[in-house]
Amino acid sequence: MPEALTVAPSLSDRAREALGGRSLIFVGLMGAGKSAIGRLVAQQLALPFVDTDAEIERVSRMTISELFATYGETEFRALEARVMERLLHQSQRVISTGGGAFINEQTRGHIKAGGLSIWLRADLDLLWDRVRKRDTRPLLKTENPKQTLENLMSQRYPIYEEAELTVESADVRKETMAHNVLAAIAGLSARGR
Repeated sequence: MPEALTVAPSLSDRAREALGGRSLIFVGLMGAGKSAIGRLVAQQLALPFVDTDAEIERVSRMTISELFATYGETEFRALEARVMERLLHQSQRVISTGGGAFINEQTRGHIKAGGLSIWLRADLDLLWDRVRKRDTRPLLKTENPKQTLENLMSQRYPIYEEAELTVESADVRKETMAHNVLAAIAGLSARGR
């Protein structure tokens, strides 16, 4: 009788195992690639993908810019925290957050309690190159948007460092970034987390 052939688990299988049923939450500044990479990673993990900004727009029937203009950032962050809490109490999924979500202490608490956070860290030039072409970023509607982005980096990067994993966002193919994310998650098992 021939011996059973053993097949090494794929990177996706190892990452799924390391997640252990938790949701995966992407955090980082606008332009880091949270939604684009999150979608690819979700496909590779065979999990549903949710973008919190899109979910907030769906439930409020307003755009993010309209919400900021009508209610201000404080009310927007409260809504964002409620949406995150609801998503984390549903089935396992991959979630992309808005740039300020993880900065909010309440939202950060929900994420830490209910999922695995991964920070897509990027340098200023890469972020600026990605976000300057769109005018849909309410926080960048300033006289000097690149300086505003740099200020946001200074304020937010120390908080993003609280994420469980960090992957450097680079100017490479999305598939390469998705592979890097899966490798970082799979590496959790090797580190005994």
